[in-house]
Amino acid sequence: MGRPVTLFTGQWADLTLEDLAKKVSKWGFDGLELACWGDHFEVDKALEKDGYIQSRWDILNKYNLKCFAISNHLVGQCVADDPIDERHQRVLPPRLWGDGNPEGVRQRCAEEMKNTAIAAKKFGVGIVNGFTGSSVWKNLYFFPPTNQDDINKGYVDFAARWKPILDVYTKNGIKYALEVHPTEIAYDLVTAKRTLEAIGNHPAFGFNFDPSHFIHQFINPVEFINDFGAHIFHVHVKDSHVQLTGRNSILSSHLDFGDTRRGWDFISPGRGDVKWDEIVRALNRIGYKGPLSIEWEDSGMDRDWGAPEALEMIRKQDFNPSSVAFDAAFSAKK
Repeated sequence: MGRPVTLFTGQWADLTLEDLAKKVSKWGFDGLELACWGDHFEVDKALEKDGYIQSRWDILNKYNLKCFAISNHLVGQCVADDPIDERHQRVLPPRLWGDGNPEGVRQRCAEEMKNTAIAAKKFGVGIVNGFTGSSVWKNLYFFPPTNQDDINKGYVDFAARWKPILDVYTKNGIKYALEVHPTEIAYDLVTAKRTLEAIGNHPAFGFNFDPSHFIHQFINPVEFINDFGAHIFHVHVKDSHVQLTGRNSILSSHLDFGDTRRGWDFISPGRGDVKWDEIVRALNRIGYKGPLSIEWEDSGMDRDWGAPEALEMIRKQDFNPSSVAFDAAFSAKK
């Protein structure tokens, strides 16, 4: 179909935007999905520093790159998470962590997510991708067991925290795309539906579709597209591989990514269990015309090898839907 193919910069934040843009331009990417960490896109500078927005575009334009979305996963995670602890401190700047009081962290991060919408508008993109956090993910498999009243409180809490943020997105004409993902308020089809209902199908809220997060849950990613096509605002190209041996667990035993003892792991797109032909056909059915953004994660492969290979793979897979029925000519009139 010729959808633009971009690279999500979140896993490349050790490089400056200039250095990364130079790389991906040579590889043939159409653009970048800018992460709001590293020096790639800094929300506070976008709102406060004259010339900052233009400086980002100057770099992108220099290397003939486009941008369709920015992403603020790390801050979004802290809006509704519970507990807030040292894990969050490791991913937040000091101005948002503050004294570490959990509710203070959540409130500062909520304001930052509102500001992200304003910054996106200034930057000229219409989508912010990210996480939401969840106060009930920790209760996924719990003893003593939880009940539905416990879980409902989590969705009420999510809605109370995110509706005021999403209202700012609506005001600024920006969409917020939650990457459906374990640890989030929506991590599968059932919880995605529950999330939409919790916020009254807020018009600014939808999904960043990433098939890799369904594979190790034994969910067919196409079913998510079938059910939530109207709510898919953005698409990630990422892959994962289930590697159960009879000795390991799908829960991955607290092992790091890249440890071969894990029951599953992320892998370079095209080398895992995602069936990209089926994904592209489903995206064609729902009329998705946005970017395909490669989120490259593979602990066993050099990223400078893997990202260009992933680009080549998805370009080969991204075909146009047919405009005619293949058998129409059989009944054509002379």
